[in-house]
Amino acid sequence: MTLRNRIHTVLTDSLNECWLSNEGFLVLEHQHLQLDKVRQDLASAGREPTPGRIVSALTFSFWVSLLSPGYEVLWQKTLHRIARREDGKCLRRKDLAAPMARIRTLRNRFAYHEAIIHWDLPKHYSNIMQLTFWLSPAAGDWCKRHNRFPETCPDGGIALARRN
Repeated sequence: MTLRNRIHTVLTDSLNECWLSNEGFLVLEHQHLQLDKVRQDLASAGREPTPGRIVSALTFSFWVSLLSPGYEVLWQKTLHRIARREDGKCLRRKDLAAPMARIRTLRNRFAYHEAIIHWDLPKHYSNIMQLTFWLSPAAGDWCKRHNRFPETCPDGGIALARRN
């Protein structure tokens, strides 16, 4: 949600609230398909396809795709403003793209109830928190105060069975 909101805010400030309707803006075919599906779903539900409704209905993969190499020029011109390091320095597109792709994979594993027990979850948690702080220090602070991962994830991981 933080990624989506930051991208939408920055592109709205730079282009306008209807930036998704700009001809030629999207460069990846699957993004066009996702956008068309969202518009069709809203129409089927009898809901006006406002920018806010469209933005909130687009998938995480849509937003992560905006960090792909096809959007390097957009990153250089505009999207670089979505995040900064803690020291205030700018990030490169790939500084966000690779970790976001890993988060997307982890999220999909959760969503499809696939095994993650052997993953280095503390490392993923640390990366997620770092990215959240880069995108929005306020969201990072909120997550740090309210999440329970540090208390619930055992040190050394989870052992499914003892080896003798």
